[in-house]
Amino acid sequence: MALRAFPSRALCLSVLAAPRLPPARPGPAARLSGGSGQRPQGPGEAPPRRVLVVRIGSPLGWLRTRFCHLLIRLYFDREFSGDEFTRGAKQAFSLVSKLLSQRKLDLLEELVSAEVFQVLKEKISLLPDSHRDALAADIDAIMYTTEGDVRIYYDDDGRKFVRILMRFWYLNGADLPDEVPGETKVFQIMFGDESTKEKRHLLTANYEFQREFTEGAKPDWTITRIEHPRLLE
Repeated sequence: MALRAFPSRALCLSVLAAPRLPPARPGPAARLSGGSGQRPQGPGEAPPRRVLVVRIGSPLGWLRTRFCHLLIRLYFDREFSGDEFTRGAKQAFSLVSKLLSQRKLDLLEELVSAEVFQVLKEKISLLPDSHRDALAADIDAIMYTTEGDVRIYYDDDGRKFVRILMRFWYLNGADLPDEVPGETKVFQIMFGDESTKEKRHLLTANYEFQREFTEGAKPDWTITRIEHPRLLE
C-alpha cells in the first residue's frame, strides 16, 4: 500500500529517540522480525570482532521519545514496544540496503512506498559499483541505531498515521575514496599484526517508517524515505 504525506492537523511531534515493528511473515513480508542475526561461535573459532560506537544522547530527547511511545500505546497500539520496533527496523534496514546494493528492486515494492520505489529505480541505475557496494549493511555491522523524528498524523478523512525516522551507523568495506562520502568516517580496525589489518567505513543512513493505525488498515510498516548521504543522491 502506497502511503502519501499528509498535512499535520491534530497532532505532530518531532523528537530525537528509539522504535518496533510487526511480527515476521513468510516471503517478502517477513521483513520486520527481531533477532540479532549473529551466527553462534563454533568450536575453535576466534571471538567475533566488535567495534563500539558511543554517542551521548539528549535527556530531553529521551523523555520526548518515551512520551511519544506512550501516546502510541494509549491511542493506537497497546502492545507497541520501542525495543521491538528498533529490532525490526534494523532487520528491515539490513534487508532493504542489501536489495538496493544488489539491484533487486522487484523485491522492494512491498516494503517501500510507491514514491520511494520510483525514486530508487531512477537512482540505482546511475550509481557506480563502489557506491552500490557501500549501501549494503549486514545486521552484525550495524554499530548504532537511534530514532530521529516521531510524528503522529491525522488526515482530513480522520485516518491515523505514525511516522518514525530511524538513523543507522554501520561498517562497510566498500572501496570508497577516503574523502567520500562527506558525512562518513573512514578508519582502520587493527587486529593483531599487519596481516590482520582491516579497513572499514563508518557510514550513516536514514530510513523513515510509516504505518496507518486506522481501524481495518493493514498492520504493516512501509518505508517512506531512504537516505544514504553522499551515496544515494
